Amino acid sequence: MSKVVRRNLYCAVAAVALSACTSMQKPANLEPVETGGGYQSQYRDVAMSRNEMSFLQSPALNNSSCLPEVGDARNAVAGKWSSPVLTPLLGEKLSRNDLIQVTIDGDEALSGDFVVSRDGTLKLPYLNPIAVQGRSLQEAEQMLSDALIAAEFYNRPPRLSVRVKDFASVVVGVKGAVFEPHAVQVGGIAGDAVDVSRQRATGASTEGRNLATALRAAGGVRPDADLSSVELHRAGRTYRMDLRGVFDGTDPTDIIMLTGDEIVVRSRHCFQDALMRPSPISPPGVSLFLSNLTKPASNNAGSAIGRDVREMPYGTRYMQALVDANCVGGTKTTNANRKAVLFSRNPITGVSVVIERDIEDLLRRGNRDDFDPFVLPGDAIACYDSTVTSVTEIGRSLAILGAGLVFAN
Repeated sequence: MSKVVRRNLYCAVAAVALSACTSMQKPANLEPVETGGGYQSQYRDVAMSRNEMSFLQSPALNNSSCLPEVGDARNAVAGKWSSPVLTPLLGEKLSRNDLIQVTIDGDEALSGDFVVSRDGTLKLPYLNPIAVQGRSLQEAEQMLSDALIAAEFYNRPPRLSVRVKDFASVVVGVKGAVFEPHAVQVGGIAGDAVDVSRQRATGASTEGRNLATALRAAGGVRPDADLSSVELHRAGRTYRMDLRGVFDGTDPTDIIMLTGDEIVVRSRHCFQDALMRPSPISPPGVSLFLSNLTKPASNNAGSAIGRDVREMPYGTRYMQALVDANCVGGTKTTNANRKAVLFSRNPITGVSVVIERDIEDLLRRGNRDDFDPFVLPGDAIACYDSTVTSVTEIGRSLAILGAGLVFAN
């Protein structure tokens, strides 16, 4: 290879490599975020100096598009947990596949353990099926007593009891302003997870098939949810419940779910910062997908790729995620002026959004809450090294290339 050819090849490669030093094209955001049309107003690239403290800008933009809370408009109908309209929902309710113990004083033939059938009935020998789906234990006892008298087993109400020995799992439909709307199965507990004493005891109870559990199984409520009037559709009736007290801890009461229930969470069509924190009905956390720095890893072990790359608390902001991803800090001469990109998706419209931030600018902004979006479930982060690091890598590549050309000569 002639010197002229080597020189021309070297210059061509250098030109291509140095082109990496130029700034990347700004990602095209498909949402109208600059006019406040994004899912969260923090998506906007706020054009103001660091001395302008505008902490109220994001809440104001979010609230401007909020629909009224339905529960406030129909308080007399919806009410809170203690409202008379919700009384039938409170307490333990029987559902199909529940294991119950029936004890009738002096009657061993009809006493024993029974499973609520798939059709929601209790089937005892010599009696017509008793519809106990959705009934409390006291109601089931009364219905059984009436059935025994109607069948002429007794002339007057016998002494009897109905107790739950094990609650079965239930299938509940969840839709609306939750992160993963779908039919969920909740309440099932493996036999090896219950100690022997509890397995033998009567009077079982469960927190595993409650409303809050079903909402979390569907990904948790989104920050645009209207918690003032969450709907529960059961047996042809619609109950409206105010869950704001459950969220903030002032009213932790919960209700037990039944197979066939449907939960509907309406949207206020605005981002509510106050809902971006852990609660019994919020997402359990955020599994964040990350891209490593400087060079893509050559193997999974080297990049520590596992089932979940990072687990972060719900309510984590972009800047906090960058720190957790090791994208911040280090030697200033080589690590300053890094950039990061957050890939998110509007859960209402399904439109993707790309948020690019200069890390040092994000770190030092006094009005960072207007510039620093929350990280939502399913988001991904990519970190890009500084210009100095890029130049170093280019220099190393050119040195290797130059050595190779000399060797080839």
